[in-house]
Amino acid sequence: MSTPESQIPYESWAARALRGVAVDALEFAAREGLPGEHHFYISFRTDHPGTQIPAHLKSRYPHEMTIVLQHRFWDLMVDRVAERFSVGLSFSGVPSVLSVPFGALTAFQDPHANFGLRFEPDEAEPVPEAAPEPEPPPAAPAETPQVVSLDAFRRKRD
Repeated sequence: MSTPESQIPYESWAARALRGVAVDALEFAAREGLPGEHHFYISFRTDHPGTQIPAHLKSRYPHEMTIVLQHRFWDLMVDRVAERFSVGLSFSGVPSVLSVPFGALTAFQDPHANFGLRFEPDEAEPVPEAAPEPEPPPAAPAETPQVVSLDAFRRKRD
């Protein structure tokens, strides 16, 4: 027997509530810093509308990326009205500011607390990407392979 489709968006509410736990943790870290050995792994869709990351990161991570908030991050800000957070991080020594909508989050973890959540990104349409360059067809073999009979190399028995 199948479950009837609900007219009430329970799944959406539950996902938003779980995201709220991640948002609360980010607000705590913005206000208090990260105590002890706590650190966050935050995964998000880079192609989600409203995600703002530098072009060099977008080309390296066209769909999803994970950032680590531990020792070297700055200006962590959570904006519940705009439903996004922003943070400064360095990538290969290059300082960068990322701005991520809550709806782009796909995972949140604090390994020190052995705590983690996974999310489905919001149903927003991804930003279309440029069509990839077509790959050249594989080169034809230089010559047709030859089959060698092993009979010519076997010893004849008397």
